[in-house]
Amino acid sequence: MEQIKKNSTRSSPGEVYLIGAGPGDPGLLTLRGRELLARAEVIVYDRLASPRLLAFASPDAERIYVGKRMGQHIVSQENINKIIVGRSLEGKCVARLKGGDPFIFGRGGEEAQILAEKGIPFEVVPGVTSGIAVPAYAGIPLTHRAYTASVAFITGHRKFGNEADVNWEGHARSRGTLVFLMGMKNLPAIARRLIRYGRSPDTPVAVIRWGTTPFQQCITGRLKDIADRVREAGLKPPATIVVGEVVSLRERVNWFERRPLLGKRILVTRAREQASKFVKLLEDRGAYCIECPTIEFHWPEDLNPLDQAINTLSTFDWLIFSSTNAVRFFFERLFGLGLDLRALRDIRIAAVGPGTAKAISALHLTADLVPEDFQAEGLIEAFSQIGVSGRHILIPRAEKAREILPKRLSELGAEVVLAPAYRTLAPELRPECLETLRREPIDLLTFTSSSTVKNLFRLLPDDLRGTMLERAKVACIGPITARTAESLGLKVTIQPNKSTIPALVSAIEACYS
Repeated sequence: MEQIKKNSTRSSPGEVYLIGAGPGDPGLLTLRGRELLARAEVIVYDRLASPRLLAFASPDAERIYVGKRMGQHIVSQENINKIIVGRSLEGKCVARLKGGDPFIFGRGGEEAQILAEKGIPFEVVPGVTSGIAVPAYAGIPLTHRAYTASVAFITGHRKFGNEADVNWEGHARSRGTLVFLMGMKNLPAIARRLIRYGRSPDTPVAVIRWGTTPFQQCITGRLKDIADRVREAGLKPPATIVVGEVVSLRERVNWFERRPLLGKRILVTRAREQASKFVKLLEDRGAYCIECPTIEFHWPEDLNPLDQAINTLSTFDWLIFSSTNAVRFFFERLFGLGLDLRALRDIRIAAVGPGTAKAISALHLTADLVPEDFQAEGLIEAFSQIGVSGRHILIPRAEKAREILPKRLSELGAEVVLAPAYRTLAPELRPECLETLRREPIDLLTFTSSSTVKNLFRLLPDDLRGTMLERAKVACIGPITARTAESLGLKVTIQPNKSTIPALVSAIEACYS
C-alpha cells in the first residue's frame, strides 16, 4: 500500500495528466501526450500502454507498473488512485498512462473524480481508442455509406445479468456497426443475445486480438459460428469484437496484416543513438523490435593525438572517414577547439559508404570520394587508381580498428596519421531487455558491426545464449561482420549486397517474403 509522505518539500500538489496511450501502436500517441510524458516525474502505466512509450519519458522519472489482466489485478484500482494522489501531494508531476482513451470504458473518469475531490490540478489528454483504431488496422471501416451510417461502442465485460443494461433489441434490429470492447469472455453470450433480439445469424463478425501491434490476429465468421471459430483458433484477450456488414470489406481493405515482417521478433544490437532509423524501417514493415544495445561510443582516453591532428589540419591533403561516428566525434572536437569548417578549406574528403557521406553532407560538406564498395577495401582500390604517393592523409577513427586501410595506403606511398576520435565499450544489458529475451522467442538477430557480435556473445547469460542463438536466424550488414559471426559459430542467413542499413532491411524483407 502506497503511503503519502508527510514531510513533502513542496507546498502545493503536482499536476496529474491522464494520458490516453492509444491501443498499442506507439505511433498513435498524441503530440500532447508525448510532451507531457517528457515532463512527468512519475509515470503510472498499465498493461495496454505500449512500453515503447516510456522512451519518451525523462530517464529520471519514476516508473510504476499497475497492469491488469482478466481476473488478475497487479494493483487494485483503489491503490492506483492512492498512488496517483500520493505522488501528486508530494508535489510531483504525475502522468497516468492508460491504454486507449482515458474515458472510453476505462477508469479514467473515476480517477478524474478522485483528483477533483482532492483539489488536485489535472488535465485529460484524449487517446486514440481501440474501438476505432483496431478495426481500422484490421481493414474494417466502421461506417460506410453502402452499408451503415451508425456505430455503437459497447462494453463487453459485464455479466449481462440485467437485460436493460444494454439495449440489445435496439442494437440487434439496427443496421449499425457494433463494437464490443473487453468482451472475449462473454463472446458466446453476446452472439446469442443479438440473434435472440433479431440480428441475422449470418451477420459478419470479426474478433481482433492485440490490434495495431505486430502481433495482431483477426478471426472472422458470423454470429452463429464466431464463438466456435475463436475457440478453435485459441484466441485470447485482449480483443475487440466488430459486428456488422462492414466486416465483409476486410478481405479487400486489409492493409496492416499484409506487412512482410508482421509479428517477427527482431533483436537490434546497434548502439541506442544509431538504432532509431533501423528500428523504424523494420517496424514500418510490421516487425516487433527488441532494442538491446551491445555497443556504446565514448571519447578516447587520450585526446592529445586528435587535438594535435586538428591543430595541424593545413598540412593534410586528405581526410578519410570510415564511419558516421568518426564524423560525429571529429567535428565535435574540431568545433570544441574553437575552429570551424574553414579549417578544411584545402583538404579533400573521402567517405566509406553513403551513410558516412550523408553525415558529412549534413555539415554542408561534400565527400570528394565515395567508393562503390562500402568498406576499406573499396577505398583502397579507389586510391590506388588516383594515386596517393607523397600525400599526407589523416584518418580519425576508433581506438581499435582494422589496420588494412592505413597499411595499404602507406604501401601506396602515402604518409598516414591515425587519430583516435572515439572508443567503443560494451554496456551491460538492461534488466528489461534480458526479461524480454527470456519471455519472448527471437526470430532474427541483427548485427551491424563485428563489435556488436562479439559483445552480444560476451554479455548474454549462458541460459540465453544457447537457446536464442540456436533458434534465431542471423542477419549481418556486410562480409566482415558476417565473418566475425561465423567465427563464433553462428550461421549467417541474411547479408545484403551493399553494406547499408536500407539494404540490410530489404534483405531481411526478401528473406521472409
